[in-house]
Formats: sequence, C-alpha cells, structure tokens
Amino acid sequence: MSELFVNRVEELEALRKAYASNRKELIIVYGRRRIGKTTLVKKSVKGLKHVYFFAEETLEEENLQAFRSLVARALGNPVIAKAELSWEELFELLDGSGAIVIIDEFPNLIKSNRAVVSKFQKIWDGVKDLKLVLTGSSISVMESHVLNYKSPLYGRRTLSMKLNPLSFFHLKEFFPEKGWEELVRIYGITDGIPAYIEEVRFRLRAGERLEEVFQPNKPLFDEAEFLLRSELREPARYFAILKAIAFGKTRFGEIVGFTGLPNSTVSQYLSNLQKLHIVEERHPVGEPERRRNARYYLSDLYFTFWFRFIYPNRSQLFDFGYIENFEEEYNRYLGFVFEKVAEQFLRKLNRVGKLPFRFTKIGRWWHKNEEIDLLALNEREKKALLVEVKWKELKRREAKGILKDLERKAELVGLDGWEKSYGIVAKNIKGEDEIRGERWLVWELRDFSRLMQEENG
Repeated sequence: MSELFVNRVEELEALRKAYASNRKELIIVYGRRRIGKTTLVKKSVKGLKHVYFFAEETLEEENLQAFRSLVARALGNPVIAKAELSWEELFELLDGSGAIVIIDEFPNLIKSNRAVVSKFQKIWDGVKDLKLVLTGSSISVMESHVLNYKSPLYGRRTLSMKLNPLSFFHLKEFFPEKGWEELVRIYGITDGIPAYIEEVRFRLRAGERLEEVFQPNKPLFDEAEFLLRSELREPARYFAILKAIAFGKTRFGEIVGFTGLPNSTVSQYLSNLQKLHIVEERHPVGEPERRRNARYYLSDLYFTFWFRFIYPNRSQLFDFGYIENFEEEYNRYLGFVFEKVAEQFLRKLNRVGKLPFRFTKIGRWWHKNEEIDLLALNEREKKALLVEVKWKELKRREAKGILKDLERKAELVGLDGWEKSYGIVAKNIKGEDEIRGERWLVWELRDFSRLMQEENG
C-alpha cells in the first residue's frame, strides 16, 4: 500500500523556497516521532541534488564514516570514503557543490558527543554556499541544544519548523470511504500522527476491525512504551502519572491522589514531562494562568488512548486478545476526543467567517465544579461564543436543555456587557432546524461535510 503525503503544503513550499534562495540556509525541522519529518524532507529534495544522512544511535566515528561514504557518492569521488576526513573537512568539500545536505535525527549525534554542536557551529560559520537541514524527533534535545539561546548554533538558523499532528479533518484523505463517526473513532487512537493513521489504514483495509489494530505484536501495542522509555529515566513513576491523566485525573491534587506519590515528586515529574512535550498544562480560557486552576493533559490522543486502554489491560490483551467492555468504555472516552474535534471544527468555521464573530482565543473553561466545553472569545470586541459538545444523538428537548444551562453558566464566566452566542456540537440532533430557528447555533456531524465542500469550492 502506497504511503499518502497529506497536507504539509506550507512546510513543503517553505523548504523549496529556502533551497532556491541565493544565500546559505540552516534549516531546522523537528517534532515528535512518527510525525512525518523524514517523509517531508525527502519529498522536499525530490529531483534536487542532495545528500540524505540518517544519524544512528551509535559512536560518532561510525556515523562519520557512513557520512563520508555518502559524500563520496554525491561528489563522485570514491577516495573520500577511504580518507580520514572530519566533519569540518567533509563540509568544506560540500560547500558550493550545490548539494542540499540533510542530517536526519541530529540528536543522535549530540547524544554520542555533545561537542558536535560546536563543531557544526564552526562548520556553519565557515561555509559560504550550503543548504543544511537538521531534523530531530527529540523535541527537548532540539530545543535545548540547537534552538536554545545557549546553543552554539543559536541565531544561525534561517528557517525552523516544528511539525504538529495533522488535523482531524485530514483523516478524510486517508479514509475517503469512511463516515465522520468512524473517523472520530479512528482519531481517538491515532490522533493526527501520519504513521499511526497509515498503520490503521492498512489494518482496516486488510479486513481487521478497529479493536484489532492494537493487539499484541502489532506496532500500536507497544509503540508508546518504546518511545517513552527512550526519553524517561524512571518510567514506572512517570507511567503512573501518565495513566492518572489518561483516566481523567487532570488536576494536580487528583494526580497525587491517584498515584500516591509525594507532591514534590509529581510536581517535578510533571515539569519534566512538559519539557518533553508529553504533557501540556492548560488553564481556563480567558482566565489568569495560576497553578491552582491548572489542568494537565497528554499531548496527543495516541498516548491518551495507550495509557487508558492498552497499558492497564496488557495482560488481558496477551491472554485473550481483547479488552473486556471495550466498546462501552471507548465510546465514553470518545466524548473527550470529540471535544478536540469540535474545537478544530470551530477553528475552521472561524477561518471562513461562518461564526457570529472572529474569535482570537478558544479553549475549555472551568471553575470549581462548573465547566464549559468550549469558550471562544474576541476580547477587543467583547464577544463570546459558548459551546457544549456531546458525543451522542440528542432529542430537541434535550438539546434545548443543554443550551439553556449554557446560558446559566455564562453568568459564572464574568462576561458582563459582552455580546454572547450559544451553540452545541453533537453527533445528531432531532429537530435541529427548529432549534436553529431560535437563538442558538447548532452543528451536527453532517455539517462537517458541508464545511469541507464549501472549503473545496
């Protein structure tokens, strides 16, 4: 099955524009593993003279020898492969050759020798005509050793891009035959990580059911553990914290209570997980960022799914190949997933001007035991949109009750004098036309198709 190249249009255009510039270019491309960095950079140099080198987790000399061989081939000089040339000497040969040089997984060179960053600083300062691309999956290493102001390479990059997951709506390009409800189910496992989407795509087209794609001996069964153990020194405690968050224990005190770990330990580990971009700290939208109102979430849905379903059920999966009551529990989990989908939907509506106003902030709001799934604000115009998200089919009366309660919650947010709109996003709402005819905004899954059609002309 061929691998799809979805989205990344702006990134691809930016890379090719840099390659065509009349100056030397130091380009940094980074993002979590499986996000599609290698696919992007390889596609960007298709048809262009280039040297692509993947840095292995090995000794520096072994990587250097492998790089010599690639340079020898690119320059058509086999003597280079046999010569004891340093990084600096090899790049002197490449300078002005017209070859774009890509070093994939640059952090592996740093791990074997931290001084290599200083070597590359000297290389960069010495070359006159070179296009150099450095990529990395360890976000913390790239940010601290390459992009940070203390790095020898600081201030030298001419272009940097952090690749983020694809949006929910990009899944339609992988699964054009699937309806929106099934796409939400797939998104809950894969998030927008291209490699995971491709894996599920392959499994489903091979006739497997969705709950079979993460059985033992398949990539999604142990991918999270593999990735996290490569980043974490004390995985047991970290895993306990990540499991707590995946099960909805998002407040600091809830995480402490769930794990039984001391406050100081949880605080330090959460800080470390944030630096690794595995955990995000969020605050109620529109509110000051205080520690007491913080909540913690895993950075992507695959990690959330893994710690909620695979990690606590590994023995059952090994013994029986399935998780008891999976469908019921997964459907409950999809309520959380659908909130993320709904936010992306509203962002798309915002871009095309399909809302009462253009918002500049959006996110969840909470105070004590009261919550609003999505609150969108334009603080300059003093306009607010409050939205509830329901992963279920609603009757007209039930939907109206939710919307009226949303009006009650608006009084708690403190938006006196603001112009307020209210909406609901659900799977399906019976009698939704009648509700739309009143004072509320109503969206269903079928509105996703309408929006996509409008966007595509």
